[in-house]
Amino acid sequence: MAGRGYAGMAGKAEVQMNDPSFAQVEGIIRAKSKTFHFATALLPHIQRRAVRALYAFCRYTDDLVDEHKVTPEALEEWRLQARQPPQQQNHAVLRAWSIARQVFGVDVRYQEELIDGVAMDLVNHRYQTWEELQGYCYRVASTVGLLSMPIIGMREGATFEQAKPYAVRLGIALQLTNILRDVGEDAQFGRVYLPEEDLTAFGLTRADILEGVFDQRFIALMRFEIVRARALYAQALPGVAMLAPKARPAVGVAALLYRAILDEIETIQYQVFGLRAHTTLWKKIALLPRCLHEVNRLQAPVGS
Repeated sequence: MAGRGYAGMAGKAEVQMNDPSFAQVEGIIRAKSKTFHFATALLPHIQRRAVRALYAFCRYTDDLVDEHKVTPEALEEWRLQARQPPQQQNHAVLRAWSIARQVFGVDVRYQEELIDGVAMDLVNHRYQTWEELQGYCYRVASTVGLLSMPIIGMREGATFEQAKPYAVRLGIALQLTNILRDVGEDAQFGRVYLPEEDLTAFGLTRADILEGVFDQRFIALMRFEIVRARALYAQALPGVAMLAPKARPAVGVAALLYRAILDEIETIQYQVFGLRAHTTLWKKIALLPRCLHEVNRLQAPVGS
């Protein structure tokens, strides 16, 4: 009886996850993040659809501020609509994500924190310290990992709470990588995410970043931040070994391919004001065996 009940639940989830809205969000993934689309292809079908629906929700939410320039009131309306169950969703992204959230029992607390982080960009927030920037990175990136963990699952004997600190660090590492890659692009929109205490330490100002000052001070600053980002990846990656075996390749490869963006920043000699560091599809394919080897060698933290 229990076996048939479980099979029935799995079958119901399969039907829900085949909703047409999931096919619609695929285009968002392909257009907005080739690295994420490449890595999540390694996930089982249902988890892949759910995680991509989550990404589409996160990306669309972020784009409301970055591309559509919505008002705080409009963002709050989006927040309220995002809380609704699938049967009350007309937007394909919200419908797909609400189905995935319901099927996997995702805690909406992290969804709320994510939107809180996106709202910070509406006021062009300035970050005085690394601690302040970490708070922003947690909201817009670590929460994505925390939302995805119930979807991808944990290895036997590991718990969400044990894995949570590693997911938080990984999110901060990923967002810091984004920030370093996009320094020039963000400056065009009047945004500087780098902590002002770091700018001061290297003899720079916010105005210097906005004006695209590129000199030895800026290069030294970028080197410092890249060391910080790599340290965060090193601290976070053991947590991948706490995930369900079928999920580890996708999560680990995604993290390592993103870490490779730091290498690309060095390759372009830190010229992020005029160039965009990225890994091409062929380079991703070339890196894949090495990434999988590194993921397979990861050891879960002692006691997990």
